[in-house]
Amino acid sequence: EPGPVQLDGATALAFSRTRADSDYDRAARQQQVVLALMRRWLDPLYNASGYLAALCLAGVLAMVLTGIAGRLLNFHVPGTDSYAGYCMAACGFLALAHTLKRGEHIRVTLILEHLGAKAQRALELAALAVATLLAALFAYYSIRLAFQSWQFNDISTGNDATPLWIPQLAMAAGTLILLIAILDELVLEWTGHRVRAKSDVALHHE
Repeated sequence: EPGPVQLDGATALAFSRTRADSDYDRAARQQQVVLALMRRWLDPLYNASGYLAALCLAGVLAMVLTGIAGRLLNFHVPGTDSYAGYCMAACGFLALAHTLKRGEHIRVTLILEHLGAKAQRALELAALAVATLLAALFAYYSIRLAFQSWQFNDISTGNDATPLWIPQLAMAAGTLILLIAILDELVLEWTGHRVRAKSDVALHHE
């Protein structure tokens, strides 16, 4: 029957091993199973990252409201400004992958729209390959920064005195998930299964 079909492990294994027509068809079925497994694990990861970003945004609001209430009611909670900054940074980094997979990143398609189908695909692959490399460097140095902050026990210079590796974890996690998302897009484009998400709002520069 047409449409999505759910298979258990044994059925999926049998489906991927079946050689009904040719080795090419069997390889195509194996590719379908691998891609389905990727979607089963990766999509919840991107959604969880987006939910955490929303939670951090709520944290910014909570810190701002706490600071306002403190001024009005004459009490002081130390570090609210710093915590608001940490939450804002975490929100930005954790939302990167979720935003990419929803097609909300700004794309300049002035060149793409004037190319043929093969040239468009080649340019998309090249752009995604370069993006993967840059994201890998970004993730590596973000993780290294958080590790070094933990290793040297770096402390915030503000009155919150927060160990810096704690807020830097959000940056490291966000850049790592972004790397996974871009690599995911590269694999999908390479295998011909990439579906470009359409934003509900016209954010793209055409």
